[in-house]
Amino acid sequence: MDLTPFRVAVPQVDLDELHERLARTRWPDQPEGVGWELGIPVDEVRELAEHWRLRFDWRAAEERLNGFPQFTTEIDGARVHFLHVRSPEEGATPLLLTHGWPGSIVEFLDVIGPLTDPRAYGGDPRQAFHVVVPSIPGFAFSGPTRDRSWGPARGARAWAALMTALGYERFGTHGGDWGALISRELGVQFPSRVLGVHVTMLPTAVARSAADLAGLTGAELARGERSLAKSEAFQATGTGYAIIQSTKPQTLAYGLTDSPAGQLAWIAEKFRSFSNAVGDLIDRDDLLTDVSIYWFTRTANSSARIYAALEGPWGAPLPTSTVPTGVASFPDDIGLPLRSLAERADHIVHWTDLPRGGHFPALEEPDALIEDIRTFFGSL
Repeated sequence: MDLTPFRVAVPQVDLDELHERLARTRWPDQPEGVGWELGIPVDEVRELAEHWRLRFDWRAAEERLNGFPQFTTEIDGARVHFLHVRSPEEGATPLLLTHGWPGSIVEFLDVIGPLTDPRAYGGDPRQAFHVVVPSIPGFAFSGPTRDRSWGPARGARAWAALMTALGYERFGTHGGDWGALISRELGVQFPSRVLGVHVTMLPTAVARSAADLAGLTGAELARGERSLAKSEAFQATGTGYAIIQSTKPQTLAYGLTDSPAGQLAWIAEKFRSFSNAVGDLIDRDDLLTDVSIYWFTRTANSSARIYAALEGPWGAPLPTSTVPTGVASFPDDIGLPLRSLAERADHIVHWTDLPRGGHFPALEEPDALIEDIRTFFGSL
């Protein structure tokens, strides 16, 4: 497998065009007295768009990205972009980090240093990792793809091939959102190669009906009731994006590919609604770096197609995984997992309920996530 060094280098003409398009945005109306219940408010997007156009420094973001060794290769007909950061410590554990939607490799930039070189951050050098952070085919610099079948199973096979090419026969894996499904699928398909699976989301561990609460008592029943209430609320008001992207992503893509304000609103609304409910824990420039990558690579369409490629309905029973699995549950994520449900199909050996954070923990609570990854793999 040929590995080609890669650097992010957006042409200035593309940056100028982005600023021009933002300046010419046609803004929609909004009913009086409406907050976030119908979607992200106009004033929020206007303010973000102005920051994006006038104050956000893409070149600084580009330099930050290029501070990590990056490569591209071809796997199963798709270009795959990835970061590969080796630890200075001998015997470091290979670790694969996979993002989700509407995330990207930007999610993990703050955790790479402490994971690869804990000694430099006041940590235990025995907890070091060689870190691989790929962009899912169809996302960012791994896109756009030309077909619609890049679901978790195919993604897992691609990651296994990538780790083989990098010389890692055995490795750990971590992810949230689609990254959690791909990470878990790696354990299902390649159990002899995966040391452990660490996730922040397990869709099948979320209560979806009263039947899921049968047999629960005490604190677990109370948690189950909260899980069910959260699941019902999300199904009622929060799944529109997934339904559109799983059924008509092509129609949606015209607006997102042509309008930077549209792309910004589509992603920013999810970063807010999937994250901490009390205060915004995600740096605005990290958000805009993520949005910029989607915009410059024109991957709104191909990234959305992962929803159309899901094997079976969302939340359907998954194949049993025998690989040791750790769950870090952040309270403001879109689902509240139950260990009793998770243990039906997964070999749960580690479970942590964190006090704060949501769907993007590497951006919201990086220290807590790093500590939980270290603890999980240290126990193995």
